[in-house]
Amino acid sequence: MRRWIVLFLLAGWPAMAFSESSQKVITIMTHESFSVSKEIVAEFEARNAVTLRFLKAGDAGAALNQAILSKAHPMADVFFGVDNALMGRALKSGIFVPYASPHLADIPVSLKLDGENRLLPVDYGDVCINYDPEWFQRRHLAPPKTIDDLILPAYAGLCVVEHPASSSPGLAFLLTTIGRYGETGFVEYWKKLQASKVLVVDGWKEAYWGNFSAASKGNRPIVVSYATSPAAEVYFSKKEMDKAPTAAVTAPGCAFRQIEFVGILSGTSQKALAEQVVDFFLSLRFQDGIPLQMFMYPARKSAKLPELFVKHAAAAEKPVDIPWEKIEANRELWLDRWADAALR
Repeated sequence: MRRWIVLFLLAGWPAMAFSESSQKVITIMTHESFSVSKEIVAEFEARNAVTLRFLKAGDAGAALNQAILSKAHPMADVFFGVDNALMGRALKSGIFVPYASPHLADIPVSLKLDGENRLLPVDYGDVCINYDPEWFQRRHLAPPKTIDDLILPAYAGLCVVEHPASSSPGLAFLLTTIGRYGETGFVEYWKKLQASKVLVVDGWKEAYWGNFSAASKGNRPIVVSYATSPAAEVYFSKKEMDKAPTAAVTAPGCAFRQIEFVGILSGTSQKALAEQVVDFFLSLRFQDGIPLQMFMYPARKSAKLPELFVKHAAAAEKPVDIPWEKIEANRELWLDRWADAALR
């Protein structure tokens, strides 16, 4: 997922930053990149006489694994961070119970993928390739316009991507290639990408902060990240910027729209409180904070976008669309075929 957790940690954001002196405690399991302002959390806690505990359990996939494995003895009451690539697995596991929040009326139908409301949409963003404009300018080389360009000789050895089995952006990029080239054509694309010396690493942090030339001492000027990543670069910069130092490729068919959901875990003994937490995630107070906390677009139509986000973030007009049911039915097969093409 767009992952600026390193910066949050450097800024002093603890994994569990809230007092547990309240009488009631409710636990929210989530991924390592989750962020919300302490002020907003404090307001909710005071209003509801409850303490929120945030249990960060690694990448979204790893966190979901823990939630499924602990189904009989739940570690949390609410789960945030399942996305549409993992949705089928999450729903198939039976760990979520339905809840139709009144805030759903303000959320577009295109984001509401579970008709039973076991998983409710909170935010969305487009996974796509990002590039380092200065690197290309210095070498008088045109930056890529689509993902088709990545297999051209001029771009050999320039791209770093995340492993789709261990990274949600990596899986989203794999799905992008499947949507663009088809269930047979994507294999040939990845064979050509491998021949073009693509670098595959485990996760977003290693790719972006360890190999991407615009964010590290790495020598790869193209990386799989988010269309909102340029806005994060501006927001966290130590100096004022009028223009983002990175750019995103959002051409038709070159991005995958990742939607993140919240749901109530079936083993909770505090269902009424859990429903209040879901309503909290979908409240305008929380939704308005999403762009500059998690660098995603809020799900609610009425939410306001900060000027910095409007100026520097992007959303793809025609992202790849693969139904979650199809992803669930074919994910393991696609991963196996990807490994054959990209790693061997």
